[in-house]
Amino acid sequence: MIRFASALAAALMLGGVACAEPVKVRTQAGEVVGEATERAHVFRAVPYAAAPVGALRWGPPGPPPAWPGERDATKNGPSCPQPMNADGTPNAFGGANGPVSEDCLQLYIFAPKAAKKAPVMVWIHGGGHRVGAGWVYDGQNFARDGVVIVSINYRLGALGYLAHPALTNAAGKQPTGNFGLMDQVAALKWVKRNIAAFGGDPGNVTIFGESAGGASVLAILATPSARGLYHKAIVQSGGGWGPPRTLREMEAVGSAALVQAGAAPSATARELRAIPFEPLVPLAGDYGPFQDGRLMTETPAQALASRRAADVPLIIGWNSGEDSVAFGGLLASTQADRTPAGREAFTDRVFGAPARWVAAQAAPGKPAWLYHFSYVGTRFRPRVTTAAHAAEIQYVWEYWGRRTPMSAVSDEDRAMASLMHGCWVTFARTGTPTCGATPWPAYDPNRDQLMEFGSPSGVRTNFRKAQLDAQDAGRPQP
Repeated sequence: MIRFASALAAALMLGGVACAEPVKVRTQAGEVVGEATERAHVFRAVPYAAAPVGALRWGPPGPPPAWPGERDATKNGPSCPQPMNADGTPNAFGGANGPVSEDCLQLYIFAPKAAKKAPVMVWIHGGGHRVGAGWVYDGQNFARDGVVIVSINYRLGALGYLAHPALTNAAGKQPTGNFGLMDQVAALKWVKRNIAAFGGDPGNVTIFGESAGGASVLAILATPSARGLYHKAIVQSGGGWGPPRTLREMEAVGSAALVQAGAAPSATARELRAIPFEPLVPLAGDYGPFQDGRLMTETPAQALASRRAADVPLIIGWNSGEDSVAFGGLLASTQADRTPAGREAFTDRVFGAPARWVAAQAAPGKPAWLYHFSYVGTRFRPRVTTAAHAAEIQYVWEYWGRRTPMSAVSDEDRAMASLMHGCWVTFARTGTPTCGATPWPAYDPNRDQLMEFGSPSGVRTNFRKAQLDAQDAGRPQP
């Protein structure tokens, strides 16, 4: 994925930092034993749902089975099935390595010591809905600053977002196809039931994510059954536009894909669920949330345009070098996108203009704040001139990972991390981002102001207005 994710993968693959002493919390399914570090109480690989295997594969997540006694929560669990590098290095765009398993519906909790009714932030990782894992991200600095962080795994690729006529028939009236999205909602339900035991406030939950995680946040805003499980949202490079995809269209795509995995065209749901997961991992497909008509009845753009999306305080934004995701292989691009002007237009079209449009649609309700991230770490200058897709994550989390020696992180880098991390923390705490001494105004389409996190940072008016207006004029209709 990104430098940040790769660094964290290397740092955490053996279970993270050494524990100082055990700390115990009782969940509804049983007691978990985590570790007390200098900055946080850390609990790893805590199940929030049953393993989606057998009859539960390609079905809604079931409740986690209870366990007797104490469950060790000091080691990372497996990632959900996804392509992994044969040499053991973190995979591109996801930063994950190590073992994979369908029994992966687990979450990672970083809680302040002696926390009581602390704000909660639930992180949904990126990776094109194909790669990534919750364990890659270390939330101890959020916990240090009084926030309970929950980072989740969810089903990916064909195991997470595949539709098929046989599966639809077997589902009856239950939702189908959006299994990764169902997992995310199930994790939020787990948080509502259990997070108070970790010192968190179930009445003050912020969902946030980047790339596919940001798109997932938008999908959750458009999912009626998720209402009441969260109270604020942050979308980092999550787009916001996209053509509607129906269940029938996705069934046709899924049927063709499963034939590649060896399934007969007439295969039953039981026969499909008996296929080993390994041949399912590389199956190509346009994976991600879609309107199956049951769980998700409309796209985020449709819900926002009709004022049916959840009305919660929102932060949304994008980076100056989002074109890096096209040439890294996560999103398709055209030959025209390869010119300097084309790369800028790609960023505007896929990320910038949709983010501004989402902020404008949300503005009449609870406030929305728009940002643009252009900061380039001093260690990358002058050869790097724009902030790549996902480059903001290390500043939001205020953590660079062990692959980046702190001697390479400048005082300017630390100041940017302190600024951006502080914005996210105060938003989670109060519903309003406070970013140093400069007030960040809520987005108003008539004033068209955003916060630029760059060199220097500050409020900008009519930022790239001509370019974003041009993209907005040609946007797909919801």
